[in-house]
Amino acid sequence: MEPLAELKTQIKETLVSKSSLKQQVFDNTFAIFSEIKEALHELSTEIDEELDEQIDKRIRIEYRDRGKFEAQIQVAGDILVLTMHTNVFMFPKEHRIWHNPYVADKSNAYCGMINIYNFLADSFKYNREGDEGYLIGRIFVNRENRFFAEGKRQERWRVDEFGTESMTREAAMEILQRAILYSLGFDMLVPPYEAVKQVNVEQFNSKLENSKLQTGKRLGYDFLADDI
Repeated sequence: MEPLAELKTQIKETLVSKSSLKQQVFDNTFAIFSEIKEALHELSTEIDEELDEQIDKRIRIEYRDRGKFEAQIQVAGDILVLTMHTNVFMFPKEHRIWHNPYVADKSNAYCGMINIYNFLADSFKYNREGDEGYLIGRIFVNRENRFFAEGKRQERWRVDEFGTESMTREAAMEILQRAILYSLGFDMLVPPYEAVKQVNVEQFNSKLENSKLQTGKRLGYDFLADDI
């Protein structure tokens, strides 16, 4: 058994190295998430002004700041929810990141994570808590402010290029616009009959009646990470 003094030394060394590293990753991710929120607000304002008097006023383009770690943009009948996870992650050994020479220094592989989800606007409007949302993109940020993105139509900043670029306002705008375009083209499919053939009394006993029934763009179908 190792002497107690040596074990205590290892604890202190780990706190100095790994904990400090994770704190730096968190700080970088938070700064980038704040930048992304600003870009999202700017984008929603620009689109709203440019479409003024061109479309029905009920087709809303609206940004909502939901606190330090969440933001939303409603685009017509869709809502994109962006969330920053407060923890720092390491990738599993089978992940493609380990083919990138940049992470030969394992410290570069510790990343913060920002998620982009797509929901139906009516899911929030009618408080349909059982409705499904879909993870359509996520952004990873490391200690050196390098990043990569994965998800639907996020093919430009692949993990193979990780280590070559830092986040810029232009990059944030492109990631956001790709996510919005994907969600607008991600249409609802009629659910399979077998998936909706039964319903319980509780679901019908609300004052909103069938607006409480579970809904999702791919309800009853698999949602595959086919281009990630």
